[in-house]
Amino acid sequence: MRHKAGGWGSGLVGVAIFSGSLPATRIAVGGFTPLFLTSARAVIAAVLGTALLVALKQKRPARRDLGPLALVALGVVVGFPLLTALALRHITSARSIVFIGLLPLATAAFAVVRGGERPKPAFWLFSTLGAAGVAGFALARDGGASPEGDLLMVASILLCGLGYAEGATLSRRLGGWQVISWALVLALPPMAVLAFATRPGDFGGVGLPAWAGLGYVSVFSMLVGFVFWYRGLALGGIAGVGQLQLLQPFFGLSLAALLLGEPVAPGMVAVTGLVVLCVAGAKRFA
Repeated sequence: MRHKAGGWGSGLVGVAIFSGSLPATRIAVGGFTPLFLTSARAVIAAVLGTALLVALKQKRPARRDLGPLALVALGVVVGFPLLTALALRHITSARSIVFIGLLPLATAAFAVVRGGERPKPAFWLFSTLGAAGVAGFALARDGGASPEGDLLMVASILLCGLGYAEGATLSRRLGGWQVISWALVLALPPMAVLAFATRPGDFGGVGLPAWAGLGYVSVFSMLVGFVFWYRGLALGGIAGVGQLQLLQPFFGLSLAALLLGEPVAPGMVAVTGLVVLCVAGAKRFA
């Protein structure tokens, strides 16, 4: 029971850190292209992760772990950052944040397929209600809708859910920070090449806010947040702790309004309230 409670606490810290990711990405794409932002954040985080692995003398992952690590890299190192950066060229960060309400359902589904978990039927009821609220909001076309931006967000959620579930399963063997660090190391060569190829012609023309956004998503979103998140998923259960992501829109919308001055439509607030209530129900029956 203590381990499970610790897992929920660690997961909540991870969610709080991730909540700043989309607003920071929105700021960063004002100075960098989505391709450079995605590759640069991966390279910076990979350098930090490699330093940790070397300093703490971690053993290399087994051959059987390379495939799952590649899926983690595909989902959370490349897929989610790139697709959200592309989406944020069409929609506001406030709108994109609401789509995060679909992430717990995606994570839970992959937890069943890849992690072997079997939540109770009532869990699926609450999880589906939260996801349905988000889907209803999207279909209502409220708050700066864009079909292209919405589709990119849905695709990013699917890849991220896969990366979360796969990484959490691996964390039980390798440890949370080790999983994201090795996934970053695996993605480093192609990401370094991409970063060099898509670098801005004049870095001097990039404003301080864009650099700050890049710094946040590189250090916190790409590395530090996963230390807490994967630990939480491994200890508390992938499907159950994954429902904490339903709180992320609440945190994220607040940041979007405070930092970016973006309007938060009444529909966004209503959906956020619904998914917060669903967290309590999902937690009980996970």
